[in-house]
Parts: sequence; C-alpha cells; structure tokens
Amino acid sequence: MSDWTTDAANAIDNAVGLVRERTVEPIEAIVRGLTYGVLAALILVPALTLITIAAFRLLNIAARGHDWAPWTGIGGIFLVGGLFCWSRRNP
Repeated sequence: MSDWTTDAANAIDNAVGLVRERTVEPIEAIVRGLTYGVLAALILVPALTLITIAAFRLLNIAARGHDWAPWTGIGGIFLVGGLFCWSRRNP
C-alpha cells in the first residue's frame, strides 16, 4: 500500500514546479534582458558621445587652421549612418 502523504506531497511539489515553470521563469528571462539592455544603454550612449567628441577634437588638431574639416568629416559619418538607418526603416 502506498503512502498517501508522500503522494500528496509529490503532487503539490509537481503542481508548484509546473506553475513556476510557466509563470516565473519567462518573466525572469524578460526582466533579465531588460536589465542588461538598460545597463548596456547607460554605458554605450556616454561612451559613443565621448568617442565622437574625441574624434572631433583630434580632427580639429590635425586640420590646423581648417575649421571646416572636422565638421565635414564627422558630419559625413553621421550622414552615412543616417542614410543607412533611413534605408532600413519600415514604411
């Protein structure tokens, strides 16, 4: 004869495991992705800003008297990036 207390405990354990598998684990994965995404954005946006400023300053120093060179160079890079993003949009 089987022990009904053990069977009941196993049934409850299986039910709780099933509920956790279908509710908590997907939400946990979504929250983990959002957290890493926000962290990456908080690191990448200032880094890209500082790299752009440094590139502008280096071009300005290298141009020596030609103030239009860094504006044209950095502007051209952003123009190409903007054209690429514009071509990838969904109308």
